[in-house]
Amino acid sequence: MKRHGSDSFFVVGEGVLEFDRDGSPTTRQPLTIEELRRFRFSRLGPVGVPTDEATRVALAAAMTADVPQQDSAQPTVPAGFTYLGQFVDHDLTMDRTEAQLGEDVTLDELMQGRSPALDLDSLYGRGPMDPNDRVFYAEDGVTLKVGTTSPTNFPDERVNVEMEGFDLPRLGGTGGTVADRRRPLIPDTRNDENLAVAQTHLAFIRFHNRVVAELALKGARRLFRTARDLVVRHYQWMLVTDYLPRIVDPAIVTDVFQHGRRYFEAPGQGHAGHGLRPTMPIEFAVAAYRVGHSMIRAGYEWNRVFNSIGPGPNASLLLLFTFSGVSGNFQSGSQIPDLDNPNSGTVITLPTNWIADFRRLYDFTEADRPDLVAPVATGGGSVTKRIDTLLVNPLTQLPAGTFSGRGTTITDIQRNLAYRNLTRAHMVRLASGQQMAEFFGVEPLTTEQILQGYYGAGLDVLTEEQRDAIATATPLWFYILREAEFNNGLLGAVGGRIVAEVFHRAIEGSRTSIVREPAWRPMFGPDSNTFRMTDLMLFAFEGKADLLNPLGD
Repeated sequence: MKRHGSDSFFVVGEGVLEFDRDGSPTTRQPLTIEELRRFRFSRLGPVGVPTDEATRVALAAAMTADVPQQDSAQPTVPAGFTYLGQFVDHDLTMDRTEAQLGEDVTLDELMQGRSPALDLDSLYGRGPMDPNDRVFYAEDGVTLKVGTTSPTNFPDERVNVEMEGFDLPRLGGTGGTVADRRRPLIPDTRNDENLAVAQTHLAFIRFHNRVVAELALKGARRLFRTARDLVVRHYQWMLVTDYLPRIVDPAIVTDVFQHGRRYFEAPGQGHAGHGLRPTMPIEFAVAAYRVGHSMIRAGYEWNRVFNSIGPGPNASLLLLFTFSGVSGNFQSGSQIPDLDNPNSGTVITLPTNWIADFRRLYDFTEADRPDLVAPVATGGGSVTKRIDTLLVNPLTQLPAGTFSGRGTTITDIQRNLAYRNLTRAHMVRLASGQQMAEFFGVEPLTTEQILQGYYGAGLDVLTEEQRDAIATATPLWFYILREAEFNNGLLGAVGGRIVAEVFHRAIEGSRTSIVREPAWRPMFGPDSNTFRMTDLMLFAFEGKADLLNPLGD
């Protein structure tokens, strides 16, 4: 599964779920060895009732209507967590065996590589000893490569310089196509689909390299393996204690991580017959973890150049796609048809004026660093949108590079992210929200709650028949977001349970796991019980303002 917009899923015990030539959902058995080796999905709840095309189109239009939307509030969630969530999604769905499809792969490698695990394989690949993945590593075979930005002249001479360590490493050179030369040298190129995820990935590269440097000073043996294990454990700790409670009702997170799973491959259930390696429920992949789409803003306070008070504009979603190597071409002024051509433009690396100011993406006052707050006079920081049933209108026009659509003919409705999510759920016959509430034994939302919501998508544009259908069998993704509207913008009894249990299982199933090592405690935070995303950033960038914000104010 190399893209978010997968057009088929291999579900354990069912087969390959996809659309047939007529566009109808169908199931078939794998036809090739390669298909048998695909990423391992499973079904947590029952099979659902499909949602017809007209209703999906109408509901998608309601969810992406150009109307005022609420920011996250009490607690506010800094904007960087939206894209940390996307980075985590790619980690969960990274397929380490993809390059080995035509080669011999051991059963253990196959199960681990095709199973969801929170182990940063999207950062490390198969490691520096693997001949295919050695390219991601520096000459020392221990640290990860970083890239260098391209000089530019807007808005001043301060950005007319190269800056090493502030872009992803790229193939470069003079051979091949422009797209080839822009290709990021990272295990999962999805992390270069938009600039915010790319800069997040870069932060993790720097975190690893800083951990290596600290261990080297202490004379650590087996330097790479020791560093990787430490990085993964700190990452998992941060996800459980800092990231998850910002999007899931903290009571659910506490219940799952203190008392264990009750539904998904729970102990004593034989892991639902799927063996020791975890699978990924399609309810999580196609619905619950698409929560981040609701958190996206139309524009961001990015750095001193691109913010709400100039000299450049806010960093719009289109610009975040543009200034990436996979979806864009690193050159402003391009419209979506140009971005659909992977060889458009001539710039090969990120322009210096687009380096992130992480003070605007995270709140460093949480880590007692008031000196790392972006001044209000320069545009301040950003928070996520509230988790609810509304998506910002720019998500109606996704660039083709975000879903492997470059070089193909794409209709307008196919560019609409809400429609794509609803249609994918239709394809896999996902359970409705009501079915999952019954499965978990919780009180479902009422018809009034589903149809009226709480400052979310209005459904008046739907026909009466369509509203009745939505109220009776609510598409799971919409249900989970509606549930959050009535839970202060946090995933609740259905959505929160799915996400928390999958995270627990993915950490348990990782080769390095704080779930299996409950006595482990972090060492790079302010104390032995604390390690947040701000702590990761501070360690990665040496606590220095000129590294977290290299362009200055």
